[in-house]
Amino acid sequence: MSKVTPENAAVWFEIPVSDMKRAKSFYEAVLETALKDENGGPNPMAMFPAGGNGAVAGHLYPGKSAASGSGNTIHLATPAPLEDAMERVTKNGGKVVSPVVTIPAGRFAYCLDPDGNSIGLFTR
Repeated sequence: MSKVTPENAAVWFEIPVSDMKRAKSFYEAVLETALKDENGGPNPMAMFPAGGNGAVAGHLYPGKSAASGSGNTIHLATPAPLEDAMERVTKNGGKVVSPVVTIPAGRFAYCLDPDGNSIGLFTR
């Protein structure tokens, strides 16, 4: 059996939220993008935009988040400058929980959305 290395280690993400309207508004404001409502699955969803069929993407759905800051962290691409996105987090009911971290691939900051979901905001 030969092992195949996948193109992307992650292929999809789901973020559980207690209030779809509030969460959709938060993510649209912070990421400066539009999420698309979908009702064809088992739950209503708000889809994050992604570029093409092979792109990694995800959605918001009605669900119960892990305790504030204790679940997985999803890193989301945001328009530069990163500091502006961090301001949008706090203006829209979230919380910035780290300073900016610089790595070879870019810069990011850890934040919590209004439900306490851990997210990283990332810019190249």
